[in-house]
Amino acid sequence: MTGTSSERRTERTAETTAETTAETTAETNAGRAAEEKARGRGDRAGSSNADRRTRVTVLVALAANLVIAVAKALGGLFAGSPALLSEAAHSVADSLNEVFLLAALRRSRRPADARHPFGYGKERFFWSLLAAVGIFVMGGCFSFFQGVEALRSGVDEKLSGYVAGLVVLGVAFLAEGASLLRALHQVRKQGGGLAGLRDPALRTVVAEDGTAVLGVTLAAIGMALHMVTGQVVWEASASLAIGALLVFVAYRLGREARDQLIGEAADPETGARIRALLDAQPEIDSVEALFTMKMGLDAALVAARVDLMPGLDSERVEEIAVRIKRSIASTVPEADQIFLDVTDRGARETGESPAATGERGGA
Repeated sequence: MTGTSSERRTERTAETTAETTAETTAETNAGRAAEEKARGRGDRAGSSNADRRTRVTVLVALAANLVIAVAKALGGLFAGSPALLSEAAHSVADSLNEVFLLAALRRSRRPADARHPFGYGKERFFWSLLAAVGIFVMGGCFSFFQGVEALRSGVDEKLSGYVAGLVVLGVAFLAEGASLLRALHQVRKQGGGLAGLRDPALRTVVAEDGTAVLGVTLAAIGMALHMVTGQVVWEASASLAIGALLVFVAYRLGREARDQLIGEAADPETGARIRALLDAQPEIDSVEALFTMKMGLDAALVAARVDLMPGLDSERVEEIAVRIKRSIASTVPEADQIFLDVTDRGARETGESPAATGERGGA
């Protein structure tokens, strides 16, 4: 009888302990989930605010470029200036590029769906590539054409034409400079340096406005020398220099967009943090491979192949995998998709799998 009561008390104690443990685990998991959800909302809110600031910057640049393009075109036709017409083509290209960048900001934030399970983040890189092509074709090539045509046929300008052209360039310099200052201000707010320029839309605006300010300066110098010397070669050379500048900028922007579109790895610092986290796990014997890829402005795919210590059963392996994924997600917020190929060393060495023979292909 006493033994039976003791057994019942033991059972009740065990049940109470189990219930308490389960409740504690549930509370811990719920708290962790709430933290992850809150962190996700915070990341999305921060990204949304950054997008709004970038959108304003792009709209400012678009308004400036449209006004300047009309002014340059009218001034170039009135003055018969190839450098001014080249600058007009440059501003038209920039205006079209701003439209591309606005499309990138809108379309890249669409949620993932069945057709695009990894989301639409890479649209940002695609539209940035189109902007680079626009700079190359509409800006660079037309500027080269204007320069060569001026050298071939010569251009006669009147004093009134020079004055009108220089006035237009002065207005353009002020407008482009204001747009550039706005873009640089946002770069500083987002961390400055390379960190502030990681958004391809903002990077393109900074490159366009910086190039525009330099191009206006070159055009003004060319027109002034043409007016003083009477030699059209100065203005034609300015047009050719503007074309070379635009081609170089287009090449750099296009190369960066291409690298991101074909699957650029995440920042080396991010990869190092993930590898350090994996190496710190007591159940992991070695990290066989670690791959990362940018899926958008603030999203990355992480795939790792790890060897576990021998003797772990399947349930334990599953628990370890879940814990490691959560650790990576909490440590690296941009790790949007995490894939873990977990291999038990004892089982791996006894099999005839590609991993056992050293042929480490994709998982």
